[in-house]
Amino acid sequence: MTEKHFVPKTDAEYTKQDFTSDQMVKWCPGCGDHAILSALLNAFPKLHDRKENICMVSGIGCSSRIPYYVDTYGFHGIHGRACAIATGLKLANPALSVWVNMGDGDSMAIGGNHLIHAIRRNQDLNITIFNNEIYGLTKGQYSPTTKFGQVTKTSPYGTIDYPFNPGELVMGSQGTFFARSLDVMPPLTTEVMTRAAEHDGASVVEVLQNCVIFNDKTHQAITDRAVRDDRTIVLEHGKPMLFGKNKEKGIRFNGRQLEAVLIGENGITVDDILVHHEDTEDNGIHMMLARMGGPVPGQGNEASAPLPVALGVIRNVKKVSYTQLYEEQMEEQMEHGKYRCMDDLLNSGDTWEV
Repeated sequence: MTEKHFVPKTDAEYTKQDFTSDQMVKWCPGCGDHAILSALLNAFPKLHDRKENICMVSGIGCSSRIPYYVDTYGFHGIHGRACAIATGLKLANPALSVWVNMGDGDSMAIGGNHLIHAIRRNQDLNITIFNNEIYGLTKGQYSPTTKFGQVTKTSPYGTIDYPFNPGELVMGSQGTFFARSLDVMPPLTTEVMTRAAEHDGASVVEVLQNCVIFNDKTHQAITDRAVRDDRTIVLEHGKPMLFGKNKEKGIRFNGRQLEAVLIGENGITVDDILVHHEDTEDNGIHMMLARMGGPVPGQGNEASAPLPVALGVIRNVKKVSYTQLYEEQMEEQMEHGKYRCMDDLLNSGDTWEV
């Protein structure tokens, strides 16, 4: 079955300013949300979607203010329900390019059920998760991604919850697209958002973002310029998984797991390095890439793998979207079904006039 793209394109030459609203942006100075908004506004002109066909949907949280700051249609929903609202919009009008914006708590706590099923259905939504590992708007409670043992307003002795890895959650929900970026890398964020919009189906972009008030420097171990090249890897489809300031390090598969190696050490060459294939159907390798840089299973929370955090597009596979299957099913029933409209259904069986 050939995939269909329902959102109409335009030859209009949009600029970033065309999508910038006249509303004052009310985020704290230094908040990573500013960089994500800028990246998003830079992505829209690249897509050539008609402006009137773009709709921003959000739940509740600092990130959920974003519909006010983008000059398109928007819907500021309620806590955790952004995916549900967005699903209704897309089914009612497949020609809409629907963008869902949620924080880590909004998306994976109260909104977790809606998120996993939007991904499982492969509903054609562009989902961005602003992950600062804390509840910001409600003043510093721990969230589903807060690090184990972290002291917060609601875990004064350290949280004893094991955190979610959004990438693993996407893979486990049969996701077809997952990418990750950092708020301090706006060009990469723009790139993965553009790729996400081009994907027909549910796309999830996780942006690791800083909350300067309630969880400052939570991602500093990988965002600091002094260490970023050694602790992150930007994956590129069809290219070896190399990282480091001079691309002197790489990722290879060693038995049952991934490991970081140094090119030239112990006879290791570039030929030994894994090549990234974002379109591999089996999500096993993508799962491994998504969890890189986190705790080593079975070795406790303090033992960290000597692997960089994977950035860029990790998974991008083709699978007919729920949107397309729904439209085709409705067209089939309109043409051949017993009930072709609501009147047919209401007037079926015994009826009376009153």
